[in-house]
Amino acid sequence: METPLSNSGNPAPKPTQRAPLALSGLDFKLLKVFKAVVEAGGFSAAQNELNVGLAAISKQISDLEIRIGMRLCTRGREGFHLTEEGRLVYQASIDLFASVDNFRDRLSSAQNELIGDLGVGVIDNTISDPDSPLVAALRRINEESPKVRFQLQASQLDEIERGVVEGRLVAGIVPVYQKREEFDYYALYEERSEVYCAVGHPLFAVPEAEISSNVLKDYECVNHRYAIHRDKLNFARYDSFSASATQVEAVALLIKTGCFVGFLPQHYAANLVAQGQFRAVRPDLIHIVTPFNLILRHNTVRSPLVKAFAQALGVDLKAPV
Repeated sequence: METPLSNSGNPAPKPTQRAPLALSGLDFKLLKVFKAVVEAGGFSAAQNELNVGLAAISKQISDLEIRIGMRLCTRGREGFHLTEEGRLVYQASIDLFASVDNFRDRLSSAQNELIGDLGVGVIDNTISDPDSPLVAALRRINEESPKVRFQLQASQLDEIERGVVEGRLVAGIVPVYQKREEFDYYALYEERSEVYCAVGHPLFAVPEAEISSNVLKDYECVNHRYAIHRDKLNFARYDSFSASATQVEAVALLIKTGCFVGFLPQHYAANLVAQGQFRAVRPDLIHIVTPFNLILRHNTVRSPLVKAFAQALGVDLKAPV
């Protein structure tokens, strides 16, 4: 069913003075749909998340636009784009639902029961790290508070940081290369990375004793772009980073060509080494250590659910690093 606004290329003229919007249960539902569409990147992409058809999503967004008297987005052959008003409403909806969750958490805490959504961002390819406390923490939360709903996002560092800043995620578990004032940092564990080459690379068959700590300066390296380690330059020349990748698996794929060497987490590369595909290059001399921290948005109230998650991770929220 088409709505008046969906049939029009422009929003209806705004009255000079509009009564404040009194939010109803329907408005909450429409705002949740709008938020899901924005975070999915468009109407089509949001269908699986919302479990409804394209026509129903389109109608709900149009209904929301009519309710608040604003054009929130453009959709069509040019793709999905937020208007300025749409960006404002999206950010306001994040704040609104965060406030609702905090209200619910506080009531639940008073009843000695945790419920709500636990949105956590974690860096890619850390499932094989035995030092990570995340899996055990999630298990503990699930056993002690089965009404908590997990929303786990594995992504790149910048996307996790952006999610925490914007309020889409309540916490992130990330490697720390440099600290930002938007976050509070809490120590979790350290990840060791070593340099690897693959079958077909000139170094693969060279005896260990014949390889020096300066060996990387003679070979092309993969630049893991978000892993900004100054210590790398102790082993490789800056101009030797002739290929770049964003995620750990992409680094491994480039190494696997036999054309490059590159740094990988030891836990990630262990299976490839065991299979005889990769070899660590002088790990006793060439390695770097990266601290992993829990990050929370600075100067925000810690809900009971966040406090419980931090406790399950073994983190003291009174002791940031």
